[in-house]
Amino acid sequence: MGKIKYIAALLIAVACVGLQQAKADSITFNLTVPNAGISPYPGPYVSVTVNRTSSATATVTFTSLTAAGNGYLMGDGASVAVNVNATSWTLGTITGSNGGKGFSPGPYSNGGSGNVDGFGVLNQTINSFDGFTHSSSTISFTLTNTSGIWGSAASVLVANANGAMAAAHIFVTKLPVNSRNGALATGFAANGGAQQVPDGGATVMLLGAALGALGMGRRFLKS
Repeated sequence: MGKIKYIAALLIAVACVGLQQAKADSITFNLTVPNAGISPYPGPYVSVTVNRTSSATATVTFTSLTAAGNGYLMGDGASVAVNVNATSWTLGTITGSNGGKGFSPGPYSNGGSGNVDGFGVLNQTINSFDGFTHSSSTISFTLTNTSGIWGSAASVLVANANGAMAAAHIFVTKLPVNSRNGALATGFAANGGAQQVPDGGATVMLLGAALGALGMGRRFLKS
């Protein structure tokens, strides 16, 4: 009888741990890599949380961050974008808000697959109505996998060909966030994968190597 009670208690404990793990199945990461449009303004720009609510559903939430006296809002075309790790999926209701003064966030719409400037194509974009005054500080939406399941929150998204799995269209504004402040700049930020252009130092090094090789070739021909 004692053994039965012990086994029952153990099973209950295991079940409770399993429920806690399922409840806490989420990941959070930041968008830290800017494109040229907002590169003068330091990140991180946006926090992204992926919460897997079942084996085939997940909620993705983008939240604006602040840095160096600036606020980073999300808006316009490809306000937020993700690269979904599925062959097919459905997009649920899109919600958003802005904690600043004088803003009317949205309305939001499904932008489908699209190219995000500097970060390549991401297969799910969310658009919002044009302009800084319609930008958001949070945007959230639900994904339902119709082609399989996700084993964990970390498997809901996948890096695209450029190495990015999430991005946002950023409006930079001064703190405190107020529509009267206007936008200092607009551009895109992602968690990684920006297309890199060789800097001036690298170009000089390559040119020097080429000239050196040319000089060696000339000496070889003279000898």
